[in-house]
Amino acid sequence: MLTETESQQRVVRLQGMLQNKGVQAALLILPIDIYYFAGTRQNSILWIPADGEPMLLVRKSLSRAREESPIADIRPFPSSKEFASVFSGDQLSVGMTFDAVPVQQHSYYSRALPGRSFVDISMIVREVMSVKSPFELEQLRYSASKLASVFAEVPQFLKAGMRELDLSAEIEYRLRKAGHEGYVRMRAFNQELFFGLAVSSGGLSGGFFDGPVTGKGLSSASPHGASCDEIRVNEPILLDYAGVFNGYITDMTRMFVIGTLDPELQRAFDVAIDIQEMVRQAMKPGAIGEELFLAAASMAEKAGLGSCFMGMPGEQAKFVGHGVGLELDQLPVLAKGFTMPLQSGQVIAVEPKFVIPGKGVIGIENTFAVSDDGGLKLTDIPDGIVFLKP
Repeated sequence: MLTETESQQRVVRLQGMLQNKGVQAALLILPIDIYYFAGTRQNSILWIPADGEPMLLVRKSLSRAREESPIADIRPFPSSKEFASVFSGDQLSVGMTFDAVPVQQHSYYSRALPGRSFVDISMIVREVMSVKSPFELEQLRYSASKLASVFAEVPQFLKAGMRELDLSAEIEYRLRKAGHEGYVRMRAFNQELFFGLAVSSGGLSGGFFDGPVTGKGLSSASPHGASCDEIRVNEPILLDYAGVFNGYITDMTRMFVIGTLDPELQRAFDVAIDIQEMVRQAMKPGAIGEELFLAAASMAEKAGLGSCFMGMPGEQAKFVGHGVGLELDQLPVLAKGFTMPLQSGQVIAVEPKFVIPGKGVIGIENTFAVSDDGGLKLTDIPDGIVFLKP
């Protein structure tokens, strides 16, 4: 549960950035933003003035919000007639997260708060959320440990002839038993994810998901993740799952093979490990995400694997790492165009992967915390391919 001190520290950081931008208040309506600052996911909005105490207005459940949140000023959501009178009349510049606020909601609050100008504070909020406190790092370590414990059980039930779906169901069952919350929250519009994916031959299918491997899925309505294809011997099996515990997301990929592996796939895996290590060593405060991505892409190109790095040829993801926390796609991103220096406490899932047509999918992913010593590995189980007897 979010403590009063933790909540206040987050609010103060946001207030400082609002003041620097000349924004007089923030109106947060996205549930995960509210949860980050107020510690409750109840149906509510959060008003944070650039100077002063925050106010949480709750539609449902007011009683639970008061139990969960350390915010001092928690009120029932006012009627339309009373709404404007709740807020200070001199706070005219109001920030909203336009990256996640529907036009309809923006229109509603524009009418409810006449005379205010609404500005985009998406990047401000995302920057605040990107730097994890010691409390958050502990939550992420816990999430990573629970996820790793389930991955360690895979050799007990992975068998040739089982469907990708059967393998996925076994993993999801164990994750749920371990306390996985199910929601893999993402900020990006039109992206969605159910737990993760377990793919073998199905991993060679293209898909909408903005990642290097998407999987065939079960239908054109759900074209992501495990399919009904059977797992065969001598084929790579890629498991890529998000752990979600106490709201905090970690991300990990491991490779399994029943039998032996094609030498070209083994070589690609070795390159992926080398890329991961290069990125890990460079994950220090001040490093530039774009430069790390370009260095990773260069390593793949020099190995003759550039065309299949981070996805199917022609359908490649344009990153090699993404921030994680309360969302799967937080800042920072190790991608072209992201030139903001890394900061200590940011947490990044690094995932160099290859999709080799006719051969299979291969790669690695671990969640690391940025530190003065480089990336600190949170998903702490061995990286090597796990070979099983047929």
